[in-house]
Amino acid sequence: MKIFNAYSLFTFFAIWVLSCSGTSSTQKEIDSSIDFHYGIDHRDQKEPSLVVGAENTFAYLSLLKNKRVAVVANHTSFIKNKHLVDSLVAADINIVKVFAPEHGFRGKADAGEQVNDEIDSGTGISIMSLYGKNKKPTPESLSDVDIVLFDIQDVGVRFYTYISTLHYIMEACAESAKPLVVLDRPNPHAHYVDGPILEDEFKSFVGMHNVPVVYGLTIGEYAHMINEEGWLANGIKCDLTTVLCMNYDRSKQYTIPIKPSPNLPNALSVQLYPSLCFFEGTSISAGRGTNLPFQCFGHDKLKGDYQFTPQENEGSKYPKFKGQEITGKNLSNQDVALIYTKASLDLSWLLYAYANMENAGQDFFLNNNFFEKLAGTKNLRKQIMEGYTETEIKQTWEVGKAEYLKTRNKYLKY
Repeated sequence: MKIFNAYSLFTFFAIWVLSCSGTSSTQKEIDSSIDFHYGIDHRDQKEPSLVVGAENTFAYLSLLKNKRVAVVANHTSFIKNKHLVDSLVAADINIVKVFAPEHGFRGKADAGEQVNDEIDSGTGISIMSLYGKNKKPTPESLSDVDIVLFDIQDVGVRFYTYISTLHYIMEACAESAKPLVVLDRPNPHAHYVDGPILEDEFKSFVGMHNVPVVYGLTIGEYAHMINEEGWLANGIKCDLTTVLCMNYDRSKQYTIPIKPSPNLPNALSVQLYPSLCFFEGTSISAGRGTNLPFQCFGHDKLKGDYQFTPQENEGSKYPKFKGQEITGKNLSNQDVALIYTKASLDLSWLLYAYANMENAGQDFFLNNNFFEKLAGTKNLRKQIMEGYTETEIKQTWEVGKAEYLKTRNKYLKY
């Protein structure tokens, strides 16, 4: 079994970072069979604080020493109050480029908006988009790279595209024989699994793997599932290391400190997102273009007790019903803790909207099959149109969920 050497030329920087979180350091063994890294021991603390993978610098700085490093990052990639890229540059790590996912490096691009290559004004480092003409790094883009570092805050929902970016990063690294280090972060939905399993027919960038809508894994755990289940092209495997979070308990509610994307501005929107994102495949507005994205919904033909008017804003350039007052429901008074405790998808709002929209059978679902891509199956649309109850719908998910849970259990590290 390998022993991780925490002491290197970067010890000074690591001690500075770790002192900010009040942690102490020690060397710990690595489970070399799957190569998870632990670098900090909190057993001397009565109530140790959460340390995300990026903050666990002892576990990975030596892996980057004298290497040409590419970083996959966005606006959520922080060590305390400093961006990961800035922290690594300050530690004399040679970052040759940054790869940016959907919403861009600064996290301001609209959902689905093409992200262009650019130069980071703060560091002068080249930023290459993975949400433009290429969603996967090319061999050429990795030719001057020795190792890739991945640090992005996920929200634990199949159609949230950061796990698709992760898949393509892993595939590109495997094909170009480049090692990948994933810095793990907590998942606000890690405590449960729910939703239909994605069927092959509906695979897309908003759903690449045969998993339920809410898959209950951190992004580090998910990376190992991708690798070990043979989901990369031709069954290839990535040289993968994951730096785990310390003192993370998946059963305790986690609030993301930085909004993961423009339309998930707070803990309530994050908790409602798995249930309300189905509206993106319908003519119903999910609140984009308002100050309550994924906290309200409406339509000009929907009965409801709440009126709102979507307008262009930073997170939505072309919201549904732009400039038009529509009617629906305001969910901003929902109890975040209660939603978390419920630990399941809530189909009641989707069923309410279909039942209370004028001419829903004709106008509710979009004609581009995006609803099926989000749901991962054609059955959910059919069930809604045929009047299934929420209980009846969820019963049809049970067999698939049970099989998936067997797979998931192999990769749980917390």
